[in-house]
Amino acid sequence: MIKELIIDLSPNGATIALLQDKQLVELHKEQTTNNYTVGDIYLGKIKKIMPGLNAAFVDVGYEKDAFLHYLDLGPQVKSLLKLTKQVRSGGYQSKLLDNFKLEADINKGGKISEVFTKGQVIPVQIAKEPISTKGPRLSADLSIAGRYVVLVPFSEVISISKKIKSNTERNRLRKVIESIKPKHFGVIIRTVSEGKGVTEMQKDLLDLIAKWEILITKLPSVEPSKKILGEIDRTSTLLRDLLNSDFQNIYLNDSAMHEEVRSYVRDISPDLENIVRLHKHREPIFEHHGIEKQIKGAFGKTVNLAGGAYLVIEHTEALHVIDVNSGNRTANKENQEENAFQVNKEAAREIARQLRLRDMGGIVVIDFIDMHKPANRKELFDYLRAEMSHDRAKHTILPPSKFGLVQITRQRVRPEMNIVTSELCPTCHGTGAIRPTILLLDDIENNFNYILVEQNEKNITLCVHPYIEAYIKKGLFNIQMKWYFKYKQWIKVKTNPSYQITEFRFFSAKDEEIKL
Repeated sequence: MIKELIIDLSPNGATIALLQDKQLVELHKEQTTNNYTVGDIYLGKIKKIMPGLNAAFVDVGYEKDAFLHYLDLGPQVKSLLKLTKQVRSGGYQSKLLDNFKLEADINKGGKISEVFTKGQVIPVQIAKEPISTKGPRLSADLSIAGRYVVLVPFSEVISISKKIKSNTERNRLRKVIESIKPKHFGVIIRTVSEGKGVTEMQKDLLDLIAKWEILITKLPSVEPSKKILGEIDRTSTLLRDLLNSDFQNIYLNDSAMHEEVRSYVRDISPDLENIVRLHKHREPIFEHHGIEKQIKGAFGKTVNLAGGAYLVIEHTEALHVIDVNSGNRTANKENQEENAFQVNKEAAREIARQLRLRDMGGIVVIDFIDMHKPANRKELFDYLRAEMSHDRAKHTILPPSKFGLVQITRQRVRPEMNIVTSELCPTCHGTGAIRPTILLLDDIENNFNYILVEQNEKNITLCVHPYIEAYIKKGLFNIQMKWYFKYKQWIKVKTNPSYQITEFRFFSAKDEEIKL
């Protein structure tokens, strides 16, 4: 499997596309205005305690108070409260926890009123970004993630990813971490650590300890509801979690970010530094790699499949519903069961991709085409599970019900990716009526008078539909030549087949569109 990462940087943020064998499987948008990213740590202030919910509402600076449930406090929340109080009062000077006395774990079935009082401050971590009308979901069980390990304060436990199967390797990794981890810090060893040496593991752990020291340093002076420690940006997070030898290319369209990503890859995986490439074509990066077309085809209510079948995807506040339709794929009675099975398998593969692509979370109900053979239903279920195994989000898939419905719950930590694929007609602007075509050249010349005469622009380009370009250039003494004599400068005429017949745009000498 060949993976590629395409990063489109714009003034509003970055759009990141993950491709597997040239097919778009994940799309992430990182806005420069988004201050509430999963993993960020804030100094929260308890605003309201809700005994009925066994939860608290916490002020972290968002327009709506964030939600912190008792089950998300973590067993050592009293140690965190004690450390926060001591550090902010100047009573604890060390940056690590060597001299810190841990408090007893809280009772799993306890009440939140036993832990918090109104107005209390505590460091909290964003567990879910603000979604729809809800504020962020918080956790007080802090952790700082690295490439190979995750650092967990107030713990002594070393956990190892279940995906590392070899007992010999598990024992080796445990001994490596035991020899280098500081006191009162737990460590989660990630899957990517398999086969890594002491030097790489130690460097990653030291980087995380340095972040913890930054948190302790900033804690005395930071104001309540302000950020203490920020997670790395989405691009670096994806590289940290996904980068392996399967990656063939990482393309970026910004030279400054190209150097940053190259430097980051050099630090975490030096042998892959050369796969980071700068996009130098004039064509936009997403169009050049065929991503724009895939986005238009993959988002929307109806998603067409290769064999003529299609999916209908509907969203509600409570759940997502996906209906599988065979479309124009016909079959006689003899092979109707086999046809339904093949359509369902094709749909299952696309559904697994759609869940990742749109980052759909919560409850998903899928209505597959009815099949009568139990063996086919079981094989479809196994096939869907295999396709979903590539999804990094936590999910649970239930076997088909007696009505043929498959239910999936999928972890939701950030808002669903929603892209509008329908476009407003650039000619009629949604009215259904267009300007008379006989006035098209008059409209173009009126704009020439403004751009060339009033604005004094030079070396402009007119971009039109190919039919209009042919009409403008027809003959020896054509319309383009007449413009040359009239405006005393040559006006270049280019075509764009995607334009409507009466659509036209103007571009400056720097190839920037002139807004009218």
